[in-house]
Amino acid sequence: MRHTKSWLGLLGALVPVALGLGAILGAVSIPLSDMIALFVGQPVDSTNAFILLQIRLPRVLLAALVGGVLALCGAVMQGLFRNPLADPYLLGIASGATAGAALVIALHLDIYWGAVPLGALVGCVLAVAIVYRIAQTRWAQLDNYALILSGVALAALFSAITSFLLFYSGASHDARRLIFWILGGLGGAQWLYVFGLLGVLIIAGAVLMLFARDLNALALGEEMAAHLGIEPRHLRKILLVAVTALTAVAVAVSGTIGFVGLIVPHILRLIVGPDHRVLLPASALGGAILLTLCDTLARTVLAPAELPIGIITALLGAPFFLFLLRRRAQLGASL
Repeated sequence: MRHTKSWLGLLGALVPVALGLGAILGAVSIPLSDMIALFVGQPVDSTNAFILLQIRLPRVLLAALVGGVLALCGAVMQGLFRNPLADPYLLGIASGATAGAALVIALHLDIYWGAVPLGALVGCVLAVAIVYRIAQTRWAQLDNYALILSGVALAALFSAITSFLLFYSGASHDARRLIFWILGGLGGAQWLYVFGLLGVLIIAGAVLMLFARDLNALALGEEMAAHLGIEPRHLRKILLVAVTALTAVAVAVSGTIGFVGLIVPHILRLIVGPDHRVLLPASALGGAILLTLCDTLARTVLAPAELPIGIITALLGAPFFLFLLRRRAQLGASL
């Protein structure tokens, strides 16, 4: 237990370090002394103060929140379905959000403030509602296999809709904006998005942590969980609703960012163990650190141009995940 607490402490200490680096690094570098002076109320150059308060801080905080949400939800989904390859987008949430955002952009409704995140959120809710309706049996219970398969099928359907809208947009500005949104980006970060996602995280995250012990029991199998006094189907509904709400809001403000919800819980499970009472907060902290650093890299590697953050997470995440799978296969073969 002391070992896991040490890891939580280390991850917690690295979060402000990552946030600080993200705040001072970018196309325009800001001295660390200016950031410290701003926080302690001392005079700061007006340009640097504007960049920090209106551009950098909302962005790095939103990156940390989105990364934490995706990793937290990934840990829950992997435990819920007892599958290390599960991620927050398993139920078609990302494809629904992308189709919703694409429709808003194609109809030129993005001239209105908040239209794209709202369209993405509506797409998320619609996708999950359809998946839940298909997977629900006549006894008002959810079938695991139907959930996963309907999520995959619906993701393909929404992806086809997005591809059609992208083809319809041609080489216009709308198409370029849609592609950038599909690949994930935090360029539109605002304080309102930060506070909105933080509010959802506090509520839904508290629900997830409240049922962390029950999630441990579910990992032993549904029959064993039932013997311990847990209703697996009821628990699954509660956790899926919380995960859906968190993922939907995160995708709505950042686009589709892959691999964070898949890799971070997988790695931290190897480090801190499978106890979800520790794994869930550790995953949230790890995801916050990873996405904040990836966003900083996306803003600086080709400055003043900016890369979609989804490219960075895929370039870093995919090879590492393949390495983990290969290593696991070799260890399994040697036993």
